[in-house]
Amino acid sequence: MDKLVIEGGVPLTGQVTISGSKNAALPILFASILLSEPTTFTNVPMLRDIHTTLKLLSILGCPADFDNNVVSMTPCTLSPEAPYELVKTMRASVLCLGPLLARLGEARVAMPGGCAIGARPVNLHLSGLEKMGARFELEEGYIIGRCRKLKGAHIIFDFPTVGGTENLLMAACLAEGDSILENAAKEPEVVDLANFLIHCGAKISGHGASIVHVSGVSSLGGCSYPIMPDRIEAGTFIVAAGITDGELVLQNCPSEELDALLVKLSAMGMHFENTKEGLLARRRNGSLRGADVRTQPYPGFPTDMQAQVMALMCLAEGSSVVEESIVENRFMHVQELARMGADIRLSGHSAIVRGVGQLIGAPVMASDLRASASLVLAGLAAKGTTQVQRIYHLDRGYERIETKLAAVGARIRRKKE
Repeated sequence: MDKLVIEGGVPLTGQVTISGSKNAALPILFASILLSEPTTFTNVPMLRDIHTTLKLLSILGCPADFDNNVVSMTPCTLSPEAPYELVKTMRASVLCLGPLLARLGEARVAMPGGCAIGARPVNLHLSGLEKMGARFELEEGYIIGRCRKLKGAHIIFDFPTVGGTENLLMAACLAEGDSILENAAKEPEVVDLANFLIHCGAKISGHGASIVHVSGVSSLGGCSYPIMPDRIEAGTFIVAAGITDGELVLQNCPSEELDALLVKLSAMGMHFENTKEGLLARRRNGSLRGADVRTQPYPGFPTDMQAQVMALMCLAEGSSVVEESIVENRFMHVQELARMGADIRLSGHSAIVRGVGQLIGAPVMASDLRASASLVLAGLAAKGTTQVQRIYHLDRGYERIETKLAAVGARIRRKKE
């Protein structure tokens, strides 16, 4: 098992190229189940979750070649079963459910796994597909779905679920008739999925708004499609500039999709400037101020940046309050930051962070993907040596993060435990 060893205290300076978005690539890859023609995806990040998805797609009958951030897929000869051995490692695997039902009329998908950050049940996926005519049973840990032919339906989500919106959006593309998805998720990754499907011949309108209209078609073709850049990776490197008092230029940065984050970091004392090379990020005058954050669905503050910004708050003057309203049990990084000298108190779904003058390097253990990133950020700013263990979580969502950080001055290396 690998770990990262970080010698902190070095301001990061230079340019970083932002990779393709994991959270956009995964549903788009699963959408290939719907297609009847070859397809090429570019700007695909080289990540553990991507490799897991491609293994699962191969088992489902959709083989692919993956080289130099390009995935080439041939038309699928489908099988309905997504086995537990792969699905248990990645929650996004449930996104094959809607496409399989739309193409085959049946699916046998293991209950999903992934990061241990709360239950995040799939009931909204299932209830929406039931309205489209699917029937489900739970048998030995598998979701078994069947239908003769999915029918268009008016589906109102209880809350704007990203995965549920993606699953129902894909299913609706090949359903008979029209579908309306109300209270749909507005995340940029959902919009990227819709744009890809439109390129393949789907009839979708309203994506990016709360009501999405889909008119079913008989088949979808192929295309060549670039995956959008990763706004969470970009946000993580922006925080890296702030927490080390450095200056980074982010190339291929999705600035518009980061508005809520940039507004909050500006209030904390960071400065941003669009240049011809990319987005420049640095502190405004050398000091950081506390701020209050409440995670919300897009376009609000992203839950996937909560842990990273909390690491920054640990070194800000005054107090900050972080309220997590999206995902339960997403404060597991708090006790590890406390090992490094952070002053954080938990109260229900909120964390009160009091800034300290210095973080101290320590052995810490990652509990999930974004918690891993927060501990790396804290280690970059800390005095002394930080060892981040269980970085297999980190490898699920960040492409060559230690290589990118080392290129802008970080003293960081990967080491076998």
